[in-house]
Amino acid sequence: MKPPPKQARAAATRERLLDVAGALLAEVGIERISTNRIAARAGVSPPALYRYFADKYAVLEALGRRLMARQNDVLDAWVLRHAPGGIAAMADHIGELLADTAAVTRAEPGAAWTLRALHATPALVHVRLESHRSVTDRLAAACTPHLPGVDPAMLWRRLRIAVELGFAAEEMLGEEDRLDPAAVHADVAAMLGAAMTELIAGRLAATMLPFPGDRR
Repeated sequence: MKPPPKQARAAATRERLLDVAGALLAEVGIERISTNRIAARAGVSPPALYRYFADKYAVLEALGRRLMARQNDVLDAWVLRHAPGGIAAMADHIGELLADTAAVTRAEPGAAWTLRALHATPALVHVRLESHRSVTDRLAAACTPHLPGVDPAMLWRRLRIAVELGFAAEEMLGEEDRLDPAAVHADVAAMLGAAMTELIAGRLAATMLPFPGDRR
């Protein structure tokens, strides 16, 4: 993917193209979206669009990276607010993190279809994987100072599973209209909060009952 331009005007044009592409993606889907359609909707020529994106997959990757960068901004702000209070404070405010992340996701043009593209397109799977690993790294860095003696590999694995659960629930809400988003967020927050409370209780320690995956 071409690097974002540094000049303010070019950067603004790139952002507008992504906004147009996201809205169009929500209308026509992954298969039918094309650089020609995006250029026409944005009122630019295809060569002008190619200055920013090599093909439609580069557009989809940029949409995915922009969405996940904005989600990461929410996470970073949440960590700054609650990590100093320890594991208990973070566990008590997981619902806040889920709600704020959902709000950022809903505000992004074509977010639901962007997430589908990251799942369904082999050339884009790495974008989602890199983002979820980065979120796990951030959470592990926030938790580790409060969990002396806990195996870092085990902690990372548990947090990685928690991250996947949180994102999977949000993606489900983009498709499932028979569920109340607030109730889903509350359920997920309760599950993840309980898992973090187990960290406080020391259940990751070798002296406690291990998860099946921890057995040697």
